[in-house]
Amino acid sequence: MDEAARLLSRDRQSSVDAIATAAGVSRTTFYRAFPSRAELLQALELQPEPDTRQRILDASVRVLRSQTLKDLSMDELASEAGVSRANLYRLYPGKAALFRAILLAYSPLEPVTAVFARAGGRPPEEVIPEVVLTAYRTVAGRSGVLRTLLLEVTSMTPDLTQAFAETGLRAFGTFSGYLAAQMAAGRLRRMHPMLAVQSLVGGLMFHLLAGPVLDQATIEVPAGEEVALQFAGIWLRGMRPEAAGGY
Repeated sequence: MDEAARLLSRDRQSSVDAIATAAGVSRTTFYRAFPSRAELLQALELQPEPDTRQRILDASVRVLRSQTLKDLSMDELASEAGVSRANLYRLYPGKAALFRAILLAYSPLEPVTAVFARAGGRPPEEVIPEVVLTAYRTVAGRSGVLRTLLLEVTSMTPDLTQAFAETGLRAFGTFSGYLAAQMAAGRLRRMHPMLAVQSLVGGLMFHLLAGPVLDQATIEVPAGEEVALQFAGIWLRGMRPEAAGGY
């Protein structure tokens, strides 16, 4: 183990043969002590390479395009990412931890929550366009990832419930809390805050998801940040207090 630690500190990709030679033992002796290279790494408690985490997340999104998280094989994921099973489980002990990391890496939940965290008492006319632009910039060009996340979230398997509660529900709760305060201040029409959240998120989400489909049908649909801001403007006009008369 001493020789393995010394060798691996210089070259993390060192092979079993190289480790055995450095230790002055045969491959048979090596495998008698450690059934696999991965178990040696686990015994040494080596940290994964710096890019391992991102490689796993990228591989997860690729694999989840053709199957659900419930059906995902962690062994298959390790192979797809080119990492050892031990390193995969060291970084993500289970599917809940993996999906939480995917949500944080690829969804707009955390960036949007950060916008509200610094919003304070600023009016909706300032905050909502910033929220919409932040969300749009996070997922623009990633409609495939967005579809995957939506499919997994709406399935709400036990593996996902806790992960989404720690990320998505917190983000939606922060959003609705801001809107409730603005309604109480008379800046927005009064309605259930979560309905107000859905009315904004729903339109932008459909626009992002429908874009690739409409492109294939040769239906020209505008896109870009200006379009995202139009959704924010439409929502703000509909949420003005004076617009509540017909509600």
